[in-house]
Amino acid sequence: MAKLIFEPTGEEKELEDGSPLQPICEDAGVPFACTEGICGTCIIEVEEGMENLTERTQEELDFLGETERERLACQCKIKGGCVKIKF
Repeated sequence: MAKLIFEPTGEEKELEDGSPLQPICEDAGVPFACTEGICGTCIIEVEEGMENLTERTQEELDFLGETERERLACQCKIKGGCVKIKF
């Protein structure tokens, strides 16, 4: 099981390894619009555990470039372990 932690509240959610972040982030209040990586509404900042997320998609690279801490929640999945984010 993987774990997603939301900062600054410290709320923790468990997910199956390989799960997309979108549903759980949407439930936590992350705004979503297109869900296709085009609009950038769902930008999250990864505080810890970037290595536990899937590689950036082409949509993320096109929108965000090579950022160190930002991801689009609609585009990533958690591979396992623990990831701490804020939005």
